Amino acid sequence: MYDSTPKLTADEMAAEAGELLPDKEVFSLLDLFVNLDLALDLAAPVDLAVAANANVVAPIDAAVSANVLSVGSTAEALADQGVMLDQHLSGDAIADAPQQAALDQSNDVVDAGTGTGADAGTGTDPVGTVTEGGALDGPLLNVNVDVSADADIAAPIAGAVAANANVAAPIDAAVGANVASVDSSAVAVADQDAIINQDLDGVTAQATAAQNADITQ
Repeated sequence: MYDSTPKLTADEMAAEAGELLPDKEVFSLLDLFVNLDLALDLAAPVDLAVAANANVVAPIDAAVSANVLSVGSTAEALADQGVMLDQHLSGDAIADAPQQAALDQSNDVVDAGTGTGADAGTGTDPVGTVTEGGALDGPLLNVNVDVSADADIAAPIAGAVAANANVAAPIDAAVGANVASVDSSAVAVADQDAIINQDLDGVTAQATAAQNADITQ
């Protein structure tokens, strides 16, 4: 029913030969050394002054009427608005923001690197120096990066804003709707009378942003 497994003879066993396996060694896939030396001077003195004279008015009138899935119904909405506005502005808006900034960023000394790898780095190698091993020598990826950078960054900003403004926004809205309704009426009436008087008399909006920045890099 079943085939018997063939067995090796004594001569065949004697003909077999073998050898010891090599010693097991630790192999690294990634060898990465980064030595980074940075000297950064960052400064951003900001000076801002804002002055404004403003008249703002926004009368709003709205009416909404709706019939939804209704039969033989009536919906009415009425919004009657009368607006009379007198706005008078007389005065001064003055903003003063003097700023004096003295920045000294003349220290451009970059110390030697403090890396602890095989090559401690000197902080003077070209940026992005990469050392790679052979295809079959050492780890699969061997990267040695030595970066030396000295950056002086200063952004003195001065801004001044002055405004005289009259703003009026009368809004009148009416909405009427019949949705899936029979023998229905929807009426929306929005009646608005707006009388707006706005004047600026002898006003002054003055914004001064005086900045004196002495920067040494």
